[in-house]
Amino acid sequence: MTRSDLTSSFGNVVIVGVGLLGGSLALALRRSGRVAKLIGVGRIAERLQVAQSKGLIDDYATDVATVAGQANIIVFCTPVQKIAKGVLNAAEHCRPGTLITDVGSVKAPLCRAVSGQLPDGVTFIGSHPLAGSEKQGFEHANAKLFRGKLCVITPDPNSGDVGEQTQRLSSFWEAAGAKVKLLSAETHDHIASDISHLPHLIASTLAMSLNASNRDWAATGFRDTTRVASGDPSIWTDILLDNSDCLLESLKRFESHLGEFRRAIERGRVEDLTSLLAMAKLKRDELNDM
Repeated sequence: MTRSDLTSSFGNVVIVGVGLLGGSLALALRRSGRVAKLIGVGRIAERLQVAQSKGLIDDYATDVATVAGQANIIVFCTPVQKIAKGVLNAAEHCRPGTLITDVGSVKAPLCRAVSGQLPDGVTFIGSHPLAGSEKQGFEHANAKLFRGKLCVITPDPNSGDVGEQTQRLSSFWEAAGAKVKLLSAETHDHIASDISHLPHLIASTLAMSLNASNRDWAATGFRDTTRVASGDPSIWTDILLDNSDCLLESLKRFESHLGEFRRAIERGRVEDLTSLLAMAKLKRDELNDM
């Protein structure tokens, strides 16, 4: 298969975990017209049958090992702590040239776990599309979910064919509508901690802090601020613990700023409080210019 073939047609794509992200990816790839066959893998056959009937996938299996040999690309859309084991299991049954990736939001532990452990000719490169929702299940899948969104990929510099396969993976995510950025796994995890993992922790804490007697009064501002706290607790437990070192750094920085606000309020320092709020407003407004 030539370099042109690798980036123009993706062949058979196996999606492990046909939920919101996996289902949206399937719809986006189908719309691109650049896949031969979409195969879904999951634990519950009945759910996969429904996904097939809705046109998300062409075929399905409950064990990735049974379909890995058909795949040109395999994408793991499972909880982060299950990905490494799944990748190693699938790789044993893959043909040479197969590319394996994922959508997990923690990269360094995963990349370390699979580095140097795959059969010759089988490549793993981590991916993290910065898109999603607090909603779950392929019922909420959206072919436009990745359109215009950033997708970080984290190639292993020690992999011999990283250049060709990175180009292939970049084309894959671009076909789904995403804009691709290359980072090291470690750099990615520090960034993800600041922009995703810490905000989820803060939203969860804020939701917990709401006095039950005030619940009926919680309007748009509170609901918008705490929206991500509706995410699956088991999935987020894995994410927060997998990226705990980076998260603790982010949390320490947050606690420092929270302390500044507390001291300004306790001491009635109008100028200090106004300055902190103005600084926060400036940083938030800068996001609108991106």
